Amino acid sequence: MKSPVRKMFDGIASRYDFLNHFLSCYQDVLWRRYCCKRLKKMVSAGLLAEKSQAVESQDKTPRDLNKVRLLDLCGGTGDFANTFRKIFESGYKCGCACKCVSENKASRNFVVDPAVIGDFSYGMLAEVKPKKIDAHAVQLDAMKMPFAERQFDVILNGFGMRNVPDARGALLESYRVLDAGGYLCVLEFFSPRNLFNKFFYKVLAPLFIPVMGAFFSGKREAYEYLVNSIIRFLPVDQFCKMAEECGFEVKQVKMFDGGISFGVFLHKPGNA
Repeated sequence: MKSPVRKMFDGIASRYDFLNHFLSCYQDVLWRRYCCKRLKKMVSAGLLAEKSQAVESQDKTPRDLNKVRLLDLCGGTGDFANTFRKIFESGYKCGCACKCVSENKASRNFVVDPAVIGDFSYGMLAEVKPKKIDAHAVQLDAMKMPFAERQFDVILNGFGMRNVPDARGALLESYRVLDAGGYLCVLEFFSPRNLFNKFFYKVLAPLFIPVMGAFFSGKREAYEYLVNSIIRFLPVDQFCKMAEECGFEVKQVKMFDGGISFGVFLHKPGNA
């Protein structure tokens, strides 16, 4: 039987991308781009090192190290995966006179395998096909994924972790399917801690977001749920502590727009 939350996401799927962009004043696009650029540097450096070690040891690697295996978990309509592919397979300017230039040239040899976009909402996944993204849409449970261990080099999770019934279970399952040396990037609205964010999420957001959501989608209750899910979720520091307890290393926590959202970059140790 379909859960109320899944039914809710099915009901707003056709307007989900538009409302994400509109309600965040297109900041969500910039947040995703930052995360993907940061991941590009982290992941390509790790893969270059792995290739170098394989050459030195004359190791016959079990897979093509020029290809990045990507899972967009709680991926919805595939925006995060699409952004990652565009940025990872193209050059970018870091704005500094450093070794990033040579690293970026080397990383251009890497390509992203057709991504797996996993979500529990069939309605959201149905929006992937019209975008013509090079990806496979898979309906799944983030706490019990239908994949073998160490299947992915990168896992993205954009605004989905707080909608999973058990965040620890989702972290443990992500750790299981992530290859050693891989990265999990969680872009999320965490429970507010400072005065600005408490005022934004407890006073402004409950007034503004459900009204706009109702106007454009006719689903006020869905956007009331989204605001409440942020308030009920973990603060970012507690989430990072939980991730470390699950075996991850916290590589970076990036605060966006005064803490409205955060990008959390988690690494599975190479010897795991």
